[in-house]
Amino acid sequence: MTGRIRVARIGAAHGVRGEVKLWPFTQDAMAVADYGPLETEDGARRFEIETLRAAKDHLVVRLKGIGDRDAASSLRNIDLFISRDKLPTIDEEDTYYHADLVGMAAVTPEGVPLGNVTAIHNFGAGDLIEIATTAGGEPLLLPFSETVVPNIDMALRQVTIVLPSVIE
Repeated sequence: MTGRIRVARIGAAHGVRGEVKLWPFTQDAMAVADYGPLETEDGARRFEIETLRAAKDHLVVRLKGIGDRDAASSLRNIDLFISRDKLPTIDEEDTYYHADLVGMAAVTPEGVPLGNVTAIHNFGAGDLIEIATTAGGEPLLLPFSETVVPNIDMALRQVTIVLPSVIE
């Protein structure tokens, strides 16, 4: 498990008064404001959300100390993080933070190593699990479903992958 969790990415400036578009990665988009100051990955910069409102497919936020379009534009594509310990404990079975899965070993049901989980993506049609294979080459992008990923063992830091017959 990682010590820092990416919870949002700053997008383009919005208007002329220093607001920015914000792309949250939290289950509840508005919850991104509940974690206190957000930081860059290296912790060198901190950002406090003064105001936020929902837009069509993103949030519009005003960050403390950012008062004009130029300052807002300079923040584009900055990822924002929080400390892992700020996230609530998950009490539901079969529910995980994506960040906790990254780095896990991926194996077949027979225990044959496939590689390591490098990311969980969602491009709009459901979650995909990305695996960097031990053989090298292109990573595998597979549906993150119970059929393809029937078992996640947090103690062993391992996911079981049932490869679809199309790519076996």
